[in-house]
Amino acid sequence: MYRRVTSTKLRVYANAALHYGLERNWDRTVTPASADRFERIVSDFADYETVFVHAGLSDVKQAFQCDPYDFLLRVLDENFENILVPGFTPAFRDSAVYHKEHSRPAFGAFSRLFLDDAEYRTDDAIHSILVKGDYRFDDCDHHDSFSEAGCWASLDRDDVLILNVGTDWIVSTQHHFLERHFDVPYVSSATHDGVLFDGSGDHEQITQVNYEYTMPMKRNSLAIQTYLAETGALTKHDLQGLNVMAISARDLREGLAPAVDRDPYFMVACSTETLRADSLPSACKKSLYNIMG
Repeated sequence: MYRRVTSTKLRVYANAALHYGLERNWDRTVTPASADRFERIVSDFADYETVFVHAGLSDVKQAFQCDPYDFLLRVLDENFENILVPGFTPAFRDSAVYHKEHSRPAFGAFSRLFLDDAEYRTDDAIHSILVKGDYRFDDCDHHDSFSEAGCWASLDRDDVLILNVGTDWIVSTQHHFLERHFDVPYVSSATHDGVLFDGSGDHEQITQVNYEYTMPMKRNSLAIQTYLAETGALTKHDLQGLNVMAISARDLREGLAPAVDRDPYFMVACSTETLRADSLPSACKKSLYNIMG
């Protein structure tokens, strides 16, 4: 006799199955592309003073056959006053130590290289933001990551541009702020105590408030990307396999609001581990894997 599975969980599992199946069969090859065309695309957004960038340097290198970091940073510098990049250090949850100068970003070569060019870094011990330019978060609560008073809320208020270059799917940490803003049912808060070291060598005890999912989940990037593109909120270009996507923080919020209102679980899928877990009845598993094909 199978355990009862709620319709909510089934919906999340189905999202995961479809997303996992598409990821599993995803085959994208990047070939040499026009650097001039890329620069023209980026220049179309030069009215924005501030850009938040997620980049995959290996794809940029394949497309433009050059030093990908230097090339991308030059193009960004030529079009924006402020460049923001993720400086995330999730290890703080275990290590309880965050050094604004020496804690290396955990995700992506672009972020790790950008650390040396950044002029400022937020105090958020898990989801710090690196900044090249004059943009600051002086009036924000750096230790409540995704609250209405936090740094990510500031990006929404200032309607910064979110730019993806060389990512498989749309990437935007802003969705964690939106989960809290929309008060979705699958997110709670977790606190992490530790020590913050600033660039001068001073340190202080801090408590970092961050998000926590109530079951293993991940962002349902495919659904988000498809929906935003179909509604016209997301601009997407394919340069010989190199994905270039852009959306403003405000358009992201306003674009997703109707979808989340209809389905509070729209932005997430359960993780592959949950999909295969014993707690999911075998009949349901079989059905979901048939969906994937």
